[in-house]
Amino acid sequence: MAEAGDLSEFYRQRVSFWPNPGEALVNAQEPPYALTESPPGALHGDPIKTLMWRDLNWYLPDDILTKVDRAAMACSLETRIPLLDRRIVEFAMGLPVALNLQGGVGKQVLRQVLYRHVPQHLVDRPKQGFAVPIGAWLRGPLRDWAESLLDERRLRDQGLWHTNALRWVWQEHLSGREDYSFDLWGILMFQAWYDHEREQTAW
Repeated sequence: MAEAGDLSEFYRQRVSFWPNPGEALVNAQEPPYALTESPPGALHGDPIKTLMWRDLNWYLPDDILTKVDRAAMACSLETRIPLLDRRIVEFAMGLPVALNLQGGVGKQVLRQVLYRHVPQHLVDRPKQGFAVPIGAWLRGPLRDWAESLLDERRLRDQGLWHTNALRWVWQEHLSGREDYSFDLWGILMFQAWYDHEREQTAW
């Protein structure tokens, strides 16, 4: 990972599976977007508020909320995110950091409200996500599918990817020395989409 010049760059590198897209993609040019734009001037000098702003403007809309919306719509469900009500967000962003972060534990105001209504052990337990074992699947039942999409000749013929870099990451993942499942997944999704679109235009 390259040395980060400031907090925002550090954040970008930490959340990116390919911090430098040019390592994977030929002639990569990353346009400005929510993860790279400058935060409001009022936040300069406040690292915690800057990270909160990054989460609100990139992580939530481009990751978590996108997944929720797609999963819900696939099941014909309407979802609501009450904690993202504008008034609640403004209130939370306006709270002094010292009031909301104590002993390295955040969301203190929300925790104190929940303690009144929910047993504390349910509030303070570790986060539990909804991840699936993509790493194991790529070494197992999805291996042949992934191998066909990352075939060396195919990658070279496409001319889109740095073949040696992608093949190295794929082999390292298969060896079990590293888990590069998320680094690979976005590329595999593009390759599968590319195949689908090529089949459609062939008609």
